[in-house]
Amino acid sequence: MTDSTTDQTAVVVITGASSGIGEATAQRFASSGARVFNLDRQPPANPAPGVIWRECDVTDPVMVRSVVEGIAAEKGRIDTAIANAGISTRHAFLEMKPEAIRRLLDINLFGVINLWQSAGRIMFEAGSGTLLATASTNGSAGYPWYSDYNASKAGVLALCRSVALELAPRVRTACVSPGYVLTPMQRSEYTDEMLAEVNEKIPMGRHSDPSEIAEAFFFLASENASFITGQQLVVDGGELAGGTASSFRTQ
Repeated sequence: MTDSTTDQTAVVVITGASSGIGEATAQRFASSGARVFNLDRQPPANPAPGVIWRECDVTDPVMVRSVVEGIAAEKGRIDTAIANAGISTRHAFLEMKPEAIRRLLDINLFGVINLWQSAGRIMFEAGSGTLLATASTNGSAGYPWYSDYNASKAGVLALCRSVALELAPRVRTACVSPGYVLTPMQRSEYTDEMLAEVNEKIPMGRHSDPSEIAEAFFFLASENASFITGQQLVVDGGELAGGTASSFRTQ
């Protein structure tokens, strides 16, 4: 039995790690030997070795705090907390329903706040730690049909900058801002024809694989990124640089 008070193995918590970017990120950290906890409402369909699922609803701050503090008590530390859980729905701004907007914000923005507050308290007291989140290129440019999602991701970026100032130098913050990633969520919203059309607008000519976003998170949590805080790392295949973010037809 390893004594958690002397064990220096990194402890990583990730929300929404049962699929997509979160799942790939959990697998990447686990492959490095980290102790990884997946905080999700549903268990993964194909559990990865070394990744422990803990049922958690990110919209419930009491539940999030209880789960996070339980992990910290069990392992003696939390080194990295990644707020990844998120949803999106393709719909016109004038047709958005208030209840749907609130649900999206509860998950995409308040879910980040809930995890960062819970883990941030533990990290700040310990004197070190890294708070990460999944933002999006949608938070830096306008995209039609996703106004509420875009607003939530812009909020995550603003949160990242502000929290960095409050918690430095003890705790770092950063966001990964993916462009188009071929995840189950993306697949559910786009036909093959739509995916092909988008690929034509991306300078690299394709969607990202979730594993490429996972590598960005792994870098930001590492000592190699020890002087990075309050920033976003954009992983978009040149999408924003190419001006394609706003080149969508709106009709």
